[in-house]
Amino acid sequence: MSTQLDSSEFSAVNPRELRDVLGHFCSGVTVVTAMVGGEPAGFTCQSFSALSLDPPQVLLCPSKRSTSWPTIRTAETFVINVLSAGQQGLSDRFAISGGPKFDGVQWHPAERGAPILDGAAAWFEVALDVEHDGGDHLIAVAAMLGFGADPATEPLLFHRSRYRGIVDPSL
Repeated sequence: MSTQLDSSEFSAVNPRELRDVLGHFCSGVTVVTAMVGGEPAGFTCQSFSALSLDPPQVLLCPSKRSTSWPTIRTAETFVINVLSAGQQGLSDRFAISGGPKFDGVQWHPAERGAPILDGAAAWFEVALDVEHDGGDHLIAVAAMLGFGADPATEPLLFHRSRYRGIVDPSL
């Protein structure tokens, strides 16, 4: 049973304080890529998660302010690239709106053509299944078409507004 809250109950939430507290949750960093009109397109997306094994689905939550997502969502397929520890520069490059994001970036096509960024820790080739409203973001559910990983790499992490790497707590 779900309880509907009155929107006035949320007005007391300070967005900066909420962002700071949410920043305590460590996340990976992804770059979402697609081929649109014969050209590669992409953007950095921190909100990504596994959703279901049966059927195989993932979700991502692009900002409604994104200028890249409306283009990428029109592609038949796209790739979610999980960045590796040495790819902070790619995260920063693809986080900027517009510009030649792919200049000098090494990539190879997934089975259906969307760019897989060389050096990514993992990748998921997907097709958009459904999109839902999520406040200032969209909730995009995508069906899994293919995937792969480089077990020799460590992921790039984002925690408390900074890039991080994995530290073995037993050391």
